[in-house]
Amino acid sequence: MSLRGPTRRSALAAGGLAVAAGHSWAQSESIVETTEGKYRGRVSDGIHVFKGMRYGASTAGAGRFRPPRPAERFAGVRDALDYGEQTPQVRSSLADPGPMSEDCLRINVWTPGLGDGRRRPVLLWFHGGGFEAGSGSAPIYDGTRMARRGDAVICTINHRLNVFGFCDLSSYLGEPFRQSGNVGYLDLVAAMRWVRANIPAFGGDPANVMIYGQSGGGRKVSICYAGQDAAGLFAKGVVQSGSHLLIQTPEQSGALTASLLKTLDIDPKNAAALLEVPQERLTAAQRDVIVKAGYRFEPVLDGVTFTAHPWIPNAPQRTARVPLMLGTTRTELSNQLGRDPAVYALDDAGLKARLRTFLPAPDLDEAVAAFRAANPAASPTELYFLITSWRSYILNATIMAEARDTLNGARNPTWMYQVTWRSPAEGGRRISQHTLDLPFMFDNVARAPHLTGPESAETRAMTEAMAGAWLAFARSGDPNHKGLPHWPAYDRAQRRTMLFETPAKVVADPFAAERRFMARYEPVRATARSE
Repeated sequence: MSLRGPTRRSALAAGGLAVAAGHSWAQSESIVETTEGKYRGRVSDGIHVFKGMRYGASTAGAGRFRPPRPAERFAGVRDALDYGEQTPQVRSSLADPGPMSEDCLRINVWTPGLGDGRRRPVLLWFHGGGFEAGSGSAPIYDGTRMARRGDAVICTINHRLNVFGFCDLSSYLGEPFRQSGNVGYLDLVAAMRWVRANIPAFGGDPANVMIYGQSGGGRKVSICYAGQDAAGLFAKGVVQSGSHLLIQTPEQSGALTASLLKTLDIDPKNAAALLEVPQERLTAAQRDVIVKAGYRFEPVLDGVTFTAHPWIPNAPQRTARVPLMLGTTRTELSNQLGRDPAVYALDDAGLKARLRTFLPAPDLDEAVAAFRAANPAASPTELYFLITSWRSYILNATIMAEARDTLNGARNPTWMYQVTWRSPAEGGRRISQHTLDLPFMFDNVARAPHLTGPESAETRAMTEAMAGAWLAFARSGDPNHKGLPHWPAYDRAQRRTMLFETPAKVVADPFAAERRFMARYEPVRATARSE
């Protein structure tokens, strides 16, 4: 047995039997040895679960704003029974209710087997919340059902966000901080390196790692495809509602840092004082800064970590042949914009008035006409959700898929989808909102009735289609499986796209009119809004 192989306590765990419903986790536990030391996890329904393990050292103190360091070795056995701390952030629905600290480089693992010599596909999840908020411990991210469904290893992580992960101090503090504007991205790289070193002990294949994420998590996958530090650490990726094509310029990041220093009343000549600011005060100050600026702390074109924008004007060459699956939901922004009750009573005048935030005034009549012609049954409210979703999310995803198709003059392995299933939740008024993909591709519908409505034949069909596609892609780099019609790779000639509805179907260029209208616009940059 490998030195990092597991030992298992209790005959139940040793026999690999499922834990009966309602059975106490305390009666079944597993121990696995990592490069840092031994961790004790639990067994639930036959799945070994390890939470809160460290993939990097604490970033507090001298580690603040610097690249991650390896986690320290420890003696004995540490419990990995509860999610670890999350990065400091403003308390919101995106944050975990648990503690926040700069000791936040944590990883959670769900696996069907330990030390059994198997080489299962590994799915490494990057959580949503933009580059600003969130954690890997949201209940909907629980990996138990997917690990069992696909005989796969599921991982989620916490990493640095907002000012802690993306504050560019290179012009103030020099060489030791030259990558300070991208340390949150470097945390992702550190997590991938930890997985490569340790995942065999959890029954996973270090050569078959799929990185995937939704919204802000999709943005993180986007930049990993472009980042040289991440090269070779993953075998495929999925970008869900988060195609991130452009990163911040040094001028933009510099303006945020200058504003932060001013807000905290720190002399720029003494910028090192930021290392001593209490995390709660720094969190509050950065929030004030991004509200004033209208954009947030996020990855920056620092000339070291990133020497060019990740996807504009060209898709990244080094990952051209790394399989990519990407897509969106049909009405992404019904999630955010649908929180205003007045939006559900729009007439045409109100529709155009609200669209002024998203489109130039001279284009409004044409936009409404084009989208209405393509969606004749849509109400003004639905048109509002469709048009804004195209401008904010779907256009970027389309540009990303197109860029892969033309890269190197070859067809690169890319699959495009859209979730078009109309949810009955809230009387169906959110249609196909942002985050609707999560309960299906995580096989956790029971945890998200606010998104999907109650479990039904339709939700089961959606789960079979989507969870099956994500697992097939993780295993082979191709999302096709017996529960779907044949899904060809994407190309600009036919633009064949999987529409996840009931039943799922493949359509060539399914939204041609909307696509042609939106092609006039530049890609959208991220904003200060959490995603």
